[in-house]
Amino acid sequence: MKTIILNEAGGVDKLQLADTEKPQIKNNEVLVQVKAISINPVDVNARAYDHVLNWIYGDLRPVILGWDIAGEVFEIGEEVTDFKIGDRVFGMVNFFGNGKAYAEYTAAPESHLALIPEHHTFEESASSSLAAVTAYQALVDVAKIKKNDRVLIHAASGGVGHFAVQIAKYFGAYVIGTSSANNKEFVLSIGADEHIDYTQKNSLDIANDIDIVIDTIQGETLLKSIDMVRPGGIIVTLPSPEIPQNIQDKAEKQNVNIEFMMVASKKETIQAIAGLLLNKSLIPHIHRTFPFGEMAKAHLEMETKRVVGKIVVTL
Repeated sequence: MKTIILNEAGGVDKLQLADTEKPQIKNNEVLVQVKAISINPVDVNARAYDHVLNWIYGDLRPVILGWDIAGEVFEIGEEVTDFKIGDRVFGMVNFFGNGKAYAEYTAAPESHLALIPEHHTFEESASSSLAAVTAYQALVDVAKIKKNDRVLIHAASGGVGHFAVQIAKYFGAYVIGTSSANNKEFVLSIGADEHIDYTQKNSLDIANDIDIVIDTIQGETLLKSIDMVRPGGIIVTLPSPEIPQNIQDKAEKQNVNIEFMMVASKKETIQAIAGLLLNKSLIPHIHRTFPFGEMAKAHLEMETKRVVGKIVVTL
């Protein structure tokens, strides 16, 4: 099968097209013939930086990057009951771990997949995996979102952000989204009640009494967010578990809870995402689509940090 492998971290030239054997599935796994792959910042960081590559994969080399897939069930393990050969499925495979998504065929635990809702494409479904699951778990599992919460979502036009806006609105929250002015109309069009242009000086001073912040940026943004949150409120931060001491001290002083969250592959979450797609409460935005042979271009596009929604690679 066609596979893209990585022997060492570095530039996009390190992504090598190779022929490998199809995976052998375990009793609880499904072999998926992959039709679409979604690209995430963690893919790019693992490719580019030794410390990220080693953090995720240890000393395993070569590796097959990626976690987000959509495709057709090609084979099922003896213990699989939810799917049959020919089913259209999608999901985030083995995160945190070795997903092996950059391939024509991927072995996935049954519990990491859901059926693609009717009238949804492989591209739409692949894009609604890691980023959508992250947004859902941050808002629902960690922040315990409820109706009428005031929710601030940083980078609301990005992959996680644009899903977080829609999920927060589904739960009846009042949503404020930050982005550049260029993406204001997009952020409002997906359901945000207010928009903040983060490029303007002191722009983050205008929101207050926030119940939940979804922080995809950290640094100065995380520090400033503390002043916007009501006492007892929560900031769910996603980029890194390493919170600087000055930020921790300020949050504690102001009775603001900061929780780092790492997304995890869970049956209940991917099933919830499938339900939101089905009832059109969640509509993925695809920024650009690339063919499998142009994976390097897909990574370069992600590195521009100007992606609205998601990047998808098709096979």
